Amino acid sequence: AESEVSAEPHTEMKSLLILSWLLCVRAEEHEDIHVAGCSDSDGESMLGLDGEERWYADFKNHKGVDALPKFADPVTFEGHYQLAEGDMAICKQNLATSRRAYKNPPPELDVPHSTIYTRNRVQLDEENRLICHVSGFFPAPVSVYWTRNEQNVTEGTSINTPYPSKDGTFTQISTLKFTPQQGDIYSCTVQHPALEQPLTRVWDVQQNQPGIGPAVFCGLGLTVGLLGVATGTFFLIKGNECS
Repeated sequence: AESEVSAEPHTEMKSLLILSWLLCVRAEEHEDIHVAGCSDSDGESMLGLDGEERWYADFKNHKGVDALPKFADPVTFEGHYQLAEGDMAICKQNLATSRRAYKNPPPELDVPHSTIYTRNRVQLDEENRLICHVSGFFPAPVSVYWTRNEQNVTEGTSINTPYPSKDGTFTQISTLKFTPQQGDIYSCTVQHPALEQPLTRVWDVQQNQPGIGPAVFCGLGLTVGLLGVATGTFFLIKGNECS
């Protein structure tokens, strides 16, 4: 079944959001989602499956973008970008009508939450990715900025389009490609209208090396253990000879 649902709990006049859900039942149940939204200066059109982004419209570069990883089976959405452009025109007309009808009420705001972590286990001098996961915010989008040792970083960064949650809020993920060096300190900073001040998370490169104390202790314990085994074996043999 396919239906269109307006996001009533978080309707705000700066951004009109339309959600479309399609449930397909084959061997198992999957959830297919189409999200379209607009403001005076921006717009979004995105397709997803089971909580993962599959395709989105890049209105700045006038093209559709396949968001699946390279190892996934190719999926084509022929003509969908042109359809998305048409949806944006209708969305902005509806936005103007809604503002007049509701007398432009103030927007409802939900504060974002963020975490920062690495994609792979950290090894010095081996390329990795830092992930800044931002969730629970409304309206979309957020802005994310990266630093390395308090210096702004733009090269190697990326951010996906906002993905809706079932509670009406959004999630976005920004990544930074980096090579860990001992002592480096990274941060991701989130900006959003619901925040009184930017939200910053910090991650530092720590390569935990075992100290000499534990190594000496373990070596001494092993030596004492081996001596105990040798002594016990000696007395066991002597005991057998006496019997």
